[in-house]
Amino acid sequence: MDGKVRLNHQKAGSYLKDAVYGANDGIVTTFAVVAGVAGASLDPVVIILLGLANLLADGFSMAASSFLASSSERDVFNREREVERWEVANEPAGEESEMRGILAEKGYADEDLDKLTSLIIKNKKFWIDLMMKEELGFGVVESARPFKAAFITFLSFVIAGFVPLVPFFFVSSLENIFLFSALASGALFFVIGAMRTIFTRKAWHWSGLEMFFVGGLAAAIAYAVGFLIKALIS
Repeated sequence: MDGKVRLNHQKAGSYLKDAVYGANDGIVTTFAVVAGVAGASLDPVVIILLGLANLLADGFSMAASSFLASSSERDVFNREREVERWEVANEPAGEESEMRGILAEKGYADEDLDKLTSLIIKNKKFWIDLMMKEELGFGVVESARPFKAAFITFLSFVIAGFVPLVPFFFVSSLENIFLFSALASGALFFVIGAMRTIFTRKAWHWSGLEMFFVGGLAAAIAYAVGFLIKALIS
């Protein structure tokens, strides 16, 4: 796999991560709101309005946070890389010494150390990339574009978060609505949890069940709070 293809794969992975975790938060927060309002036995129209308001507000909040985080990460990366570029151009002896020290820590010594150091410093871009990785802990690939990352986060949040609200547009009985909403949300909890294994490398079924129970617990707490508030003010 050449560098350009690898770069595209890494960026795609970053966007996929934004989508999965955006959907994760979207389904949890919206179903928790739906459960809390349903626990208070409010009118389905009220549930729809509150659910949509929460969905859009929290979705925008998450997207804004994603934009700021990605933008800050990119700015820090670019600033530190510019510092490394200047040091390689203006203080090559010091940077070469640092490179030798890094390679020595990796186990290279004597003639091998001399040869490898000589080869690396011939390619200034690779030299800078390696210093960024080994000295500062930065990857050689810049973070995903902030606007695109924010848009993907918002879109996945809204799409996943809309699922618990869908039954309220079509079912008349409040009990049946909440049942259908819970079933749809539970299935999506499991699917999104299983998708997280792309990054966590855990067994997909355990990750799915973990997400299912965590989301269900959040909804149960919200439902109990709504029910309690209704009982107190009735």
